[in-house]
Amino acid sequence: MPVLSPKSSSTSPMTIKDGLLSAATWLASPNYNVRPKGLSIDAIVVHNISLPPNEFGACDTNGTHYVKALFTNQLDWDAHPYFQTIKGAEVSAHLFIERDGTITQFVNFNERAWHAGRSSYLGRPECNDYSIGIELEGSDFVSFTSAQYEKLADVIAAIYKAYPKTRRHLTGHSDIAPGRKTDPGDFFEWARLRQLVADATKNGVPPHK
Repeated sequence: MPVLSPKSSSTSPMTIKDGLLSAATWLASPNYNVRPKGLSIDAIVVHNISLPPNEFGACDTNGTHYVKALFTNQLDWDAHPYFQTIKGAEVSAHLFIERDGTITQFVNFNERAWHAGRSSYLGRPECNDYSIGIELEGSDFVSFTSAQYEKLADVIAAIYKAYPKTRRHLTGHSDIAPGRKTDPGDFFEWARLRQLVADATKNGVPPHK
């Protein structure tokens, strides 16, 4: 599968142009569609994911991260017993942030990624229609890394600038699908993230190091 290099260096502020994040490596997912006409992008949803569960950085025999393989419909369902329980799943997120802060973009922000499932935010159903989905490599039972918080904050600040209606609409998967989803989990530090986002926004979206 073709992979393009990041479009900017880690020393440049993150920007979004035509739905693409400058700091991300592009890896196209087939799991997306057009957003409903007339709906604006006005929410950000934070998730966590690890494949197999609670294992980080695991790759297939080709060296492809299992999460990336899942989002591009390349996951070998026989590579691990757990994968049989999700066999045939067609899912995606706009972004995936690994433990070291590496960012991959799978779906253009202007398109509808398949990350939320049945969901509702502030009384509005079908969050995929109007939200941006960001997956962090992690689980409900392990703390996230400083690199992830810093990169996520810079990403969110860039999204706020490109899509102003997302401001004040930052939420978790567990909030939009209560009882069905628990991520990003109890270890996720919302206050820490919000402070980092405030700092990044105030300072003109600087890159964290």
